[in-house]
Amino acid sequence: MNTSIYKVLGLMSGTSLDGLDMAYCHIWEETNGWKFTIEQTKEIPYSEEMREYLKNAIYLSEEDHAQLHEDYGKWLGEQAEAFIEESNIEVDFIASHGHTSHHRPEDGVTFQLGYGQILSNISGKQVVCDFRTKDVGLGGQGAPLVPIGDRLLFHDYDFCLNLGGISNISFEKEGKRIAYDIGMANMPLNYITHKMGMDYDENGKLARSGKLDEPLLKKLNSLDYYRLPYPKSTGYEWFTSKIIPLIEASESSETDLLHTFIHHNCEQIALQVHKHTNQPKNKLLVTGGGALNQFFIDTLQEKLGANIEVVVPSKILVAYKEALVFALMGVLRLKGTTNVLSSVTGAREDSCSGEVFFPETS
Repeated sequence: MNTSIYKVLGLMSGTSLDGLDMAYCHIWEETNGWKFTIEQTKEIPYSEEMREYLKNAIYLSEEDHAQLHEDYGKWLGEQAEAFIEESNIEVDFIASHGHTSHHRPEDGVTFQLGYGQILSNISGKQVVCDFRTKDVGLGGQGAPLVPIGDRLLFHDYDFCLNLGGISNISFEKEGKRIAYDIGMANMPLNYITHKMGMDYDENGKLARSGKLDEPLLKKLNSLDYYRLPYPKSTGYEWFTSKIIPLIEASESSETDLLHTFIHHNCEQIALQVHKHTNQPKNKLLVTGGGALNQFFIDTLQEKLGANIEVVVPSKILVAYKEALVFALMGVLRLKGTTNVLSSVTGAREDSCSGEVFFPETS
């Protein structure tokens, strides 16, 4: 084993607004590529107040948004400091994704909340964060970023699918990594279960009991986004403008809505996978919260067919893969090597992205 092991705390907050994922990882390079272990993890669920604050960040005034950027950076610093202390771990640096409040790459805009300097000051650790801005400045989508991890850590799989708030996929094609946001995953499901006073539909039991709303399925499948060429990415703005109105206008029961959205999600995913398969047997790695929804996985396997094996890894990897990849991106940033792929984002060139902060001494 290469003696230079990077001990990194990866922080991730996704579009599903469940909470903060913290993964303490050991990452090292061997002659045959990068290796990792996930040593310790913790999820800090968001309070209802924090969830609303982050969800509505997009509507804040410039002044209030700047305040949230600082407040959230402070909160991240406090969580990281407590985790390091209670776990008694040795951390070289923190790699933080932050929480995306604005993402309009077509306007040259992307913003990740969680001010790195404050996070560094409070945790007392070096911090690498803000991994999207540079790519957007180079004309890219600034997303998805995880494919660098898929290429370097999960190359045994033909496809890597993440089912977070949105669904994104990554794969190799003609020597290039291709990746893009397919569409939705948990965002509409969580929206519907929250209306029912529940955090989520455990194992998709409610969705499984529902019936298909054919007219709604047709409307969803005909949304313009699905016809856009990649590279492409989407987010909360698209969900609020295009999807919520369809949910609110529907007269179907919540269980029928859940059932219909899972079928819709899986149809869109299967369309994309089938478009890019070029061998008889393929393996598809599924991570993100949606991988724990058994009805979602069963429906996906059914739509993909027997030639594509759906692989759901350990629960730790399902839940913390993104935090792990941001830890890896932090390592690559400090090594000065590429961590954002232009073949994925559509930028003019690959980049070594991320802002680096050191604790300020008073």
